[in-house]
Amino acid sequence: MIYDALIGPFTEFEFMRRALAAVIALSLAGAPIGVFLMLRRMSLVGDAMAHAILPGAAVGFLLSGLNLFAMTAGGLIAGFAVAILAGVVARSTGLKEDASLATFYLASLALGVTIVSIKGTNIDLLHVLFGNILAMDDQTLLVVAFNATVTLLVLAVIYRPLVIESVDPLFLRTVSRAGGPAHLAFLALVVVNLVNGFQALGTLLAVGLMILPAGVARFWSRDLTAMICIAVIAAAVSGYAGLVLSFQTRVPSGPAIILVATVLYVVSVLFGGVGGLVRQMFPGRHLEA
Repeated sequence: MIYDALIGPFTEFEFMRRALAAVIALSLAGAPIGVFLMLRRMSLVGDAMAHAILPGAAVGFLLSGLNLFAMTAGGLIAGFAVAILAGVVARSTGLKEDASLATFYLASLALGVTIVSIKGTNIDLLHVLFGNILAMDDQTLLVVAFNATVTLLVLAVIYRPLVIESVDPLFLRTVSRAGGPAHLAFLALVVVNLVNGFQALGTLLAVGLMILPAGVARFWSRDLTAMICIAVIAAAVSGYAGLVLSFQTRVPSGPAIILVATVLYVVSVLFGGVGGLVRQMFPGRHLEA
């Protein structure tokens, strides 16, 4: 009974195995990005960028239908364009970058929904907004895996300046000029992983598998390496459990994965060893000299 419920769907159905492989790839690449977004206080920036890719993906859909490469290329172009425009406006006018980004992402979201609605149906719109990881084919899976591999390689290259800038950006500016390139490379990785998640979870949920596992890790460790490992595990568990929940019920796969991640986050808030509510209510005894 337990085998049929938890393992059977993946041994019996190929589309479930593809979905699980995609979730693992997204977890390996997206969760570390989410940890750095949280450390740099850029979590809402990630959410804004997730909406920013929609018009580009919608234009790709308008021109080529549900074509993987057209929608991916459009999403990347739109994401980079919004990031650059928000930065230019912020530096030229004195407007805060978060306010500038909020303006552009709201416009992008409205434009993207309008574009999809012009040609597509309500089903197409739901696919773009919420994704369909159970429809993952081999071609899409290879693209997701390739983007995840590139993300991990680039993250390894910029890891040291990224960590230092997250902790003490002033110190990094005094000893090295690597902060600026590392920041730009990191923003590029955010866009790439949002587009990666867009293929499986849609534009509205793609950021969830990045931010929620990072929030889970925050309540279990203060060590950065441990936080990244915990976030990856939390994302993978959320993906696996969400797929099982979706298979056994009528809950769509994308929302099911995010709901499981939300449950893990709530449990961490309550019982986490670092700042959890229960831990604060019943602190352990401190050693006294």
